[in-house]
Amino acid sequence: MLAGKKIIVVMPAYNAEHTIARTYREIPHDIVDEVLVVDDHSSDATAAVVRQLGIQLVVHSKNRGYGANQKTCYQEALRRNADIIVMLHPDYQYPPRLITAMGAMLVADQFDIVLGSRILSGSARAGGMPLYKYIANRYLTLFQNLLLGQKLSEYHTGYRAFTADVLRSLPLEENSNDFLFDNEILAQSIHFGYRIGEITSPASYHAQASSISLLPAIRYGIGVLRTTLAFVTERSGLVRHPIFDRGGRKLED
Repeated sequence: MLAGKKIIVVMPAYNAEHTIARTYREIPHDIVDEVLVVDDHSSDATAAVVRQLGIQLVVHSKNRGYGANQKTCYQEALRRNADIIVMLHPDYQYPPRLITAMGAMLVADQFDIVLGSRILSGSARAGGMPLYKYIANRYLTLFQNLLLGQKLSEYHTGYRAFTADVLRSLPLEENSNDFLFDNEILAQSIHFGYRIGEITSPASYHAQASSISLLPAIRYGIGVLRTTLAFVTERSGLVRHPIFDRGGRKLED
């Protein structure tokens, strides 16, 4: 625990057999109460490795998508009465040791969400981020900051920490089951007035790090544009969208 708050780390896993053990071992277990892996029907030995490590495991009976994986992660963490939930990718792209700092920012009650930003350090390209992804990241972030009225350094990191209250209150079941989930949850959080903080997080794009290919990345970028425009039309009262409906479907419904 950290300041009496129960911390659960969730890892949405897909074909992570070669990296998940190293990721798990570097988690600060002195403050983390539980670690949970949700395996999205991997075709490799991810589930077997997780069982060998003795980590709590949920396995999807079929591949449901990255967003659906997160929904299961968060629902299971809430069911286990977590106060703080940290999403850590099991591919060792982000440094697990930052969990302590991210949790402390939430415990201090200054933020409701903390993002591990690859951009703040200025080392994204040095860490191996492909040039086209870096350029897309910067332009999409600029676009969203302008229309969402924020000053975040990036919206596309996969390293995130939430208070349980945030995950209970957002209509997350209305969100995509694919990669767009990551962007929708931030747009929702901004719409409902949650406080978002950032911390510098190096990232490593090594050979075994997961990464979406070009066509899914293009679809994701188009989805980001749609989500942003939905935010604007929702705020203006022109169109109502389920993802911004406080009464929409939630994880615990």
